[in-house]
Amino acid sequence: MTQSTDWTPPRLTPIAWLRQNLFSSWLNSVITLVLVAAIAAIVGRLGFWITTEARWTVLVDNWTLFFVGRYPAAEQWRLWLWLVLLSPTLGLTWGCLATASYRWRQRSLWGWALFAAAIALIPLPWWPHKLGLTAIAAGVPASSWLAQRCRGQAWLRFLPTLWGLLFLVGLWLLQGGLGLRPVSSNDWSGLLLTLATALISMVCSLPVGILLALGRQSSLPVLRWLSVTYIELFRGLPLVTILFFGQVMVPLLLDSEWRIDRILRAIVGLTIFLSAYLAETVRGGLQAIPHGQFEAASALGLNLFQTYRFIVLPQALRISIPAIVGLFLNLLQDTTLLSIVGLLELLGISRSILANPAYLGRYAEVYLFLGVLYWLCCYGLAQLSRRLEQRLTPQR
Repeated sequence: MTQSTDWTPPRLTPIAWLRQNLFSSWLNSVITLVLVAAIAAIVGRLGFWITTEARWTVLVDNWTLFFVGRYPAAEQWRLWLWLVLLSPTLGLTWGCLATASYRWRQRSLWGWALFAAAIALIPLPWWPHKLGLTAIAAGVPASSWLAQRCRGQAWLRFLPTLWGLLFLVGLWLLQGGLGLRPVSSNDWSGLLLTLATALISMVCSLPVGILLALGRQSSLPVLRWLSVTYIELFRGLPLVTILFFGQVMVPLLLDSEWRIDRILRAIVGLTIFLSAYLAETVRGGLQAIPHGQFEAASALGLNLFQTYRFIVLPQALRISIPAIVGLFLNLLQDTTLLSIVGLLELLGISRSILANPAYLGRYAEVYLFLGVLYWLCCYGLAQLSRRLEQRLTPQR
C-alpha cells in the first residue's frame, strides 16, 4: 500500500496569519505598527484632498477630449460600436484563460459589478457614453461566463482569428469605408491615439521580432549579420530619436508629392524600436530550449520549418511571455513621447487642456487621472498575460 506524498499546509485563520507574518517578534511588531501609521496618514491626507480640495470639473468638462480628442462628435458612434463588438470577444478570452478557481471567478464578477456601478454614478456629459460603457460592462462578464460553461478550451483556436477580424473592422470604422464619412488620422488624439498606436505596434512588432531572432541564429552569414546589425542599431538608439526622424526628417527626404500619414510614421517608428528588443527576448527563449528537442524532431522526420513551427517556437514563446508583456507595457508608457513630436496622445491632449486659463493649476487632478488610466491599461494586460501563461504551462 502506497502512501500519498501530496501534502498541503492547513489554511491559517486571519489572526494566526497576522501573528505569523506581521507580529512574529517585537521588532516586526514595531515595524508593522509604524508602517500602518504612515500608510494611514498618507491615505487619510489623500482621501481628504480627493473629497474636499480637488476640483474635478476639469475632468467632467473635458471627458470626451481625454478619451477621443478631436474625433468628430457626429462620428463617435463608430467607437462605441467597435467597443461593444470587442466586449464579448474580451469576455470569451477572459473566460478561456480563466482558471478553474471558483474564488477567482467570483472576484472577476464582483469587479465587473463595481465597474458597472461606477458607470451609473459617473456624470457623463453624453448619454451614448454611458450606454456604451454599460453594454461593455454587461457583455464582458456574460461572454466570460458563457465560455466557462461551454468548455472554453475549444474557443482558444478561434480567438486569434476573431481578434484579427475585429482589429480590421475597428480600423475600417475609425477611418471610414464603404460609404462612411472619412475621418483623417489627424483627428485621432487622446486615449484613442495612445491605444491605437500602442496596439498596432505590438501586433506588428511581434512577428518581426520573431523573424529577427530566427535570423540571428541562422547559419547563413548574410541573414545573420543583417539581423545582428538591425538589432544592435535600433537597440542603441533612443525611441525619441527614431520618432523625431520619422516625423521631421522623412518628409524632408521624400519628394513633395509624397505624403505619408503622421500616425503611420509614428507606428512604424514604434514597431522598429520594439521589434529589436523583442528579437533579443525571443532569442533568449530559443536558447532555453534543450538541443535534444531538435534531435527528437529529426528522429520523427520533421524538417527545420516544422521543428520550429510545432516544437521550438511554442515553447520559446511560452517561456518569453513575461518578458514580452513587460516590453509591451513599456511601449504603452513610451507612447507619451509622441507628444514631443507634435502628436496629441493622452499626455499631449492633457497638456493642451491644462493650457486653458479656466483650468490653470489643475495639474494634480489631471495627472492623477492619467496615472489611474495607465495603471488600468497595464494591469489588465498583465492579468491577461498571466492567465495565458498559466493556461499554456503544462500541468505536472
